Amino acid sequence: MSLTESTMLELGTEAPDFALPDVTTGKTVRRDDFRNKKALLVMFICTHCPYVKHIEKTLGKLGRDYADQPIAIAAVSSNDVTTHPADSPEGLKAQAKTNGFTFPYLYDESQAVAHAYKAACTPDFFLFDADFHLVYRGQYDSSRPGNGVPVTGVDLRKAIDTLLAGKPVSPDQRPSIGCNIKWRE
Repeated sequence: MSLTESTMLELGTEAPDFALPDVTTGKTVRRDDFRNKKALLVMFICTHCPYVKHIEKTLGKLGRDYADQPIAIAAVSSNDVTTHPADSPEGLKAQAKTNGFTFPYLYDESQAVAHAYKAACTPDFFLFDADFHLVYRGQYDSSRPGNGVPVTGVDLRKAIDTLLAGKPVSPDQRPSIGCNIKWRE
């Protein structure tokens, strides 16, 4: 298991556009589908990474907890399925069902979206305001597989709650840590 930190994309960066298939519905989901929200959370995750497995049940809870709030959430998987077949659309769909994901789970087969977001690891989180400007990129919380810290999502939840309250999100942010995205060679 390789340890990779997020790139900490510059705050204020505009959310790159995307149009990707949702593995749970088959529909194409676009960034601009979320224009009427106060926030957009884009999460790069996958099925096989132990760092994602460590938090995946709470990701489902995160989606349910914010379902009635003016935030859109989308998960994206960009891993190369030739080297990591568990991350195929069928595997992603099963993960979404098992963990109660209520948000779209998008498949980035070309890896163009991961490159556009400068995503580096799974999980990697990007929170944007209503104008699609980046206000948070960082860790879910301080829990890691085996470190004994409870999984709460406190860092990400604090950023979401602050943004939804109309307040500025603190720029003091710690990078997410996880497995590297499995790029095509």
